Amino acid sequence: MSKTVVLYHGSKSGIQGNIAPVSRKYCDFGKGFYMGTERIQPLTLICNYPDARIYTLEADLSDLKILDIEVGLEWALLVAYNRGKMEGAKDTLLYNRIANLSKKSDMIIGYIANDRMFVVLDCFFNGEITDRALINSLSALKLGKQYVALTQKACEKIKILDERRISDKEREELKQKSEENRQEGIQIAERICREYRREGRFFDEILEEGK
Repeated sequence: MSKTVVLYHGSKSGIQGNIAPVSRKYCDFGKGFYMGTERIQPLTLICNYPDARIYTLEADLSDLKILDIEVGLEWALLVAYNRGKMEGAKDTLLYNRIANLSKKSDMIIGYIANDRMFVVLDCFFNGEITDRALINSLSALKLGKQYVALTQKACEKIKILDERRISDKEREELKQKSEENRQEGIQIAERICREYRREGRFFDEILEEGK
């Protein structure tokens, strides 16, 4: 793995002060400073804000404890835990294993739950598709990776290379792209749901087995 990597971060109104491991509640990998490998990733998340900014960053990964999680069921369960979807299985072996997965890490590298993926994940969490359908959906969707700095140590190794305000024209184009991605996610989820209707386990069954 390269010691440094160029990443992108979107902000509603600009970074205030030093970079820190803070974010809104219920993010994919918990509280942290989120960065994407593709410039388009953060843009679709901030396109509704008139003072939105896009940052080009350089992260130094040396001397950091990094959890690199591959796409699959464990990835989905980690997202479920951080979004508060696993409270029904609290204090079970499964819950505790997922809760502690990233506890000793400075940074997580994992696939981003983008506009298309939100739809598929919600279908899984709501018991509409099985884990088999979910994993096949993950494989079918082109997901970029995100790097999440979980500790101040990791944040201090991030350097801002460029800051740019998003124009009104670009924001409107991104809103349209975001909606297209959402619709594409719905179509893929529906198709895969039909294909794997009777294969795999539902989310509540996985939680029950983990008790």
